[in-house]
Amino acid sequence: MPTLFTIGYQQRSLANLIRTLQGAGVDAVIDIRLRNTSQLAGYTKKDDLAFLLSEGFGIAYEHHPELAPTDELLDRYRKEHDWGAYEVSFRTLLAERRSEEPGRDILKRFRAPCLLCHEASASKCHRRLLAEWWAQHYRELTVAHL
Repeated sequence: MPTLFTIGYQQRSLANLIRTLQGAGVDAVIDIRLRNTSQLAGYTKKDDLAFLLSEGFGIAYEHHPELAPTDELLDRYRKEHDWGAYEVSFRTLLAERRSEEPGRDILKRFRAPCLLCHEASASKCHRRLLAEWWAQHYRELTVAHL
């Protein structure tokens, strides 16, 4: 079973992000952001990041919006800042979407995939919740937050 990494790009330079991914031996970035095409995404805009990772560093890139929160869930959290309610709602969404299925496919194809999201820390980010979800379904999965 591969190691699943997670990383947030908030407060990271592009050089730091790439060096961290390379240092961990990441072979695929799995973008689980809902909104990744805005100018606010900077160097992590979907098409730009996909090109840079694959052409510049040999790291695969995939966008999986089905692993992101819904617009409604994300907007409610940003308004209310209730992490407990968000966590319960997002875990329910993971179950409804059968989110372990895309995980099975990703974990078969890559030896060191990395879930990418915005938050600097995984503690209050849906990437941690998703990684924990997959770890519950794939007992031998090791999770490391970069």
